[in-house]
Amino acid sequence: MTMAGCIREGASARHEARKGPSHWLRLAIGASLAFAVTLSSVAAQSFQSAAPYAVLLDSASGTVLYEKAADELMAPASMAKVATALVAFQEIAQGRLTLDSEISISENAWRKGGGVSGGSTMFAQLNSRVKLSDILHGIIVQSGNDASIALAEAVAGDEATFARIMTERMRGLGLPKSVFRNATGMGDPQQRVTAREMALLADHIIKTYPEHYRIFGEREFTWNKIRQQNRNPLLTMDIGADGLKTGNIDESGYGLVGSAVQNGQRLIVVVNGLKTGRERANEARKLLEWGFRAFEARRIFEAGEIVGEASVFGGEKGRVGLKAKGPVSLLLPRGSSERLNARIVYRGPLTAPLQEGTEVARLLVTRGEVKTLDIPLYTAESIQTGTLQSRALDALLEAATGWVRKAMGRS
Repeated sequence: MTMAGCIREGASARHEARKGPSHWLRLAIGASLAFAVTLSSVAAQSFQSAAPYAVLLDSASGTVLYEKAADELMAPASMAKVATALVAFQEIAQGRLTLDSEISISENAWRKGGGVSGGSTMFAQLNSRVKLSDILHGIIVQSGNDASIALAEAVAGDEATFARIMTERMRGLGLPKSVFRNATGMGDPQQRVTAREMALLADHIIKTYPEHYRIFGEREFTWNKIRQQNRNPLLTMDIGADGLKTGNIDESGYGLVGSAVQNGQRLIVVVNGLKTGRERANEARKLLEWGFRAFEARRIFEAGEIVGEASVFGGEKGRVGLKAKGPVSLLLPRGSSERLNARIVYRGPLTAPLQEGTEVARLLVTRGEVKTLDIPLYTAESIQTGTLQSRALDALLEAATGWVRKAMGRS
């Protein structure tokens, strides 16, 4: 379920109070949830990035620690190859390709992406056949355009069709904005992504394909007797970085999707639009170091705990409890005193019958201008269809509510 068209917010939120060693979390009843967070210190730490586009995401909790123009469209340059790699990983998982599958290097791939093109290349030989395992190293470590185009042709017949598959796979992950027009990240006015979606794509790959993700952390790769270094500057900084991908073309500036782990905590960073490679490296590093230093985890719901309720139409009950798949935690700034606002959003009323465990809503939490958390919520129990009398009453109530919404200019 996408957020577009979700028209009911927090129909009922269960009141909850908790006391910890140094803070209270309070969930208020009403049109939205509200977390009031008070810690021992008075001033919240802040961070400002020079990157025109930036996101910092905690992988475990899904908390967004920092964002700047995170949902604005931008040119991805070679960061698009993260999505190219995703399609390959999915093809392997579905049995249509193996790491030993041989990929042909066509004249088109060689001319557009090989050494004669002047762009980043694997230096694959014309009309050669290269194992997919090596093609993936060429795409990920060497940023080879020839390898990317060859993969696209092997999977889809041509690059344009492959780019449509890339876009469709993003939609399948619930990422609605990013659009791809090629497998390489070469400039195209219609090829655009957002920083937030690139961070979520990286998080998906890390969690779903760990056996392939390790390629993103390899420092170098040699093909055709030409050794090339991984372009990701974070890998040499001794900050726990293990991926992912850089990008740079004239219309994008310098960008990077990166990830690092310290003390068991994984952060994912995206920056784009910077003027130089050094500035890109410095901003990504500063964001990661700040994220590891400046935040601490706080549990706000235990596994199985009811987060709120949603209205049900035509059921044996008029409301159903909502819960997350597991415990819900946030990362909050150390030594801060600030208010978090949250709301439950769903398309409603829900219609009976409902099965337990059905995704029907989302919990959205914001910290100032930052959308800190956006996770799905599921029905906590099954709701069967109600009696004819109760359904008739629900219909009258919904009609009355609809008239009120119409009078107030709401849909």
